[in-house]
Amino acid sequence: QVQVVYSGGGSVQAGGSLRLSCAASGYSYSYSDYCLAWFRQAPGKEREGVATISRYGAATIYRDSVKGRFTISRDNAKSTLYLQMNSLKAEDTAMYICAARFAATCSLTSVYALWGQGTQVTVAS
Repeated sequence: QVQVVYSGGGSVQAGGSLRLSCAASGYSYSYSDYCLAWFRQAPGKEREGVATISRYGAATIYRDSVKGRFTISRDNAKSTLYLQMNSLKAEDTAMYICAARFAATCSLTSVYALWGQGTQVTVAS
């Protein structure tokens, strides 16, 4: 079973920044074998993919609403996934969850295994 430690969530004013971290252990394969992604879910809304990153970090994909504001990155040596969020908006308020997919190619529309409970991000307007 995968164990995850989240850090970096919290409350911030619109226009502010947060950096989320997701440190994992107990996964089945090498950490670098996984496509990784951040998903988010706001109350009353469906879960949506925010960003994904390829196994060694060479390729990233973002949903349109966060392009230019969010940056996904990973440190395979530390088994940690990051999400730098700048210029935050009220509509970014959600529970953010990291996720993994054992695959060679990464897509935001693929099915991922969610890791842990996530971390709450609240943006006040």
